[in-house]
Amino acid sequence: MESSVLKLQNASIFQGGHLILSNTNLDIKEGEFYYLIGKTGSGKSSLMKTLYGDLPLEKGEGTIVGFDLKNLKVSEIPYLRRKIGIVFQDFKLLDDRSVYKNLEFVLRATGWKDNESIDNKINEVLDKVEMKTQGYKMPHQLSGGEQQRVAIARALLNDPELILADEPTGNLDPSTSVEVMKVLEEIHQSGKTILMATHDYSVILKFNHKTLKCDNGEIFEVIQKTV
Repeated sequence: MESSVLKLQNASIFQGGHLILSNTNLDIKEGEFYYLIGKTGSGKSSLMKTLYGDLPLEKGEGTIVGFDLKNLKVSEIPYLRRKIGIVFQDFKLLDDRSVYKNLEFVLRATGWKDNESIDNKINEVLDKVEMKTQGYKMPHQLSGGEQQRVAIARALLNDPELILADEPTGNLDPSTSVEVMKVLEEIHQSGKTILMATHDYSVILKFNHKTLKCDNGEIFEVIQKTV
């Protein structure tokens, strides 16, 4: 039986003292892929921030990749983030260094020391996103889709148990969005658990997965109509 990678029970999500989501119950098992949809301001980002430790879980119970969100200490957040791969809408690559050096920076920051192991890992993740020949390039030399592939590669570096993708196609044109989704699909097929916040309904229709919706301060699962 698959174990829960992410579980929230009667959780309330607050941001800046305001209640954003209440009575949130989620149970995402190993190997599942969920979309998280909802209007701007409905709570998607606040939920994501709570899951990777940017916002505290003030009310209710929650566990994510073995960490207790309710009692999460600041000192534990870096360890939590090593077990989660986070992909942002705006890529968040370091502009002053190459693709390879971006990935090396993350590995060294998370305790990797052996040069050969670092090199092998970087090549492995770049290969997964079909960017193996682009490691020497600077981020500004890449298209938006290529930058997002590098961001996905970065999220895979520490072999995370869960990938949180926050609007990963939000800054991309439709055809590039499909290419990036294909990369995420392949990663999912390899056994990774993914929670992806999006308002890109064309992607949701093209790649069919379970869907959670934020609406009126609550989260519930919706059944997508297939076309």
